[in-house]
Amino acid sequence: MPKVGMEPVRRKALVDATLRVIGDQGTVAVTMSDIARTAGVSPALAHHYFGSKEQLLIATVRSLLRQLRQDAVVELKAAATPRERVSALVRVSFRADQFAPDTVAAWLAFYSEAQRCEDVRRLLVVYARRLRSNLLASLRALCPADDAERIAEGAAAMIDGLYIRQSLKSAPISIEASIALTEDYVATHLDQLRRQGRAP
Repeated sequence: MPKVGMEPVRRKALVDATLRVIGDQGTVAVTMSDIARTAGVSPALAHHYFGSKEQLLIATVRSLLRQLRQDAVVELKAAATPRERVSALVRVSFRADQFAPDTVAAWLAFYSEAQRCEDVRRLLVVYARRLRSNLLASLRALCPADDAERIAEGAAAMIDGLYIRQSLKSAPISIEASIALTEDYVATHLDQLRRQGRAP
């Protein structure tokens, strides 16, 4: 019998191990045995808690997204202006835990898996919509709605693109450089709109 209170600890250990194993191998084509071994539990226990590898993958994606959302809430509460809120969202996207090489590799593996698994695809669509919605909410206070849409789409695409760039081991990019590039994109477009008299 498992010890009372151990289930949350072991479930988290399995999710963390999933992230590490997928990050190391760069693919979701890993086994429950690989994951269980990394977590220090038996494959039978991994199946007991999650039922299948697919359910464990989904739980791992949810864990990443939950952490991202929690970080965003904290950063957004500390931001005093719409422009600061945009910057907060950019910073959150490149936090060290999310932008670590293993985590980046896992994100890319999950995006690939989304082509085959509807549940994973749905979760990643929710993430993309949430990022776009959060950016839009602040950008609409800074410029006309159609411009806000365009800048939000561009900033979100830059964030995704920089994750892909980070996955290329031969051309890694730092957190600071990633933030600076995205901020420069947003600032350049907002400055252009100000010069045209279309933004305050």
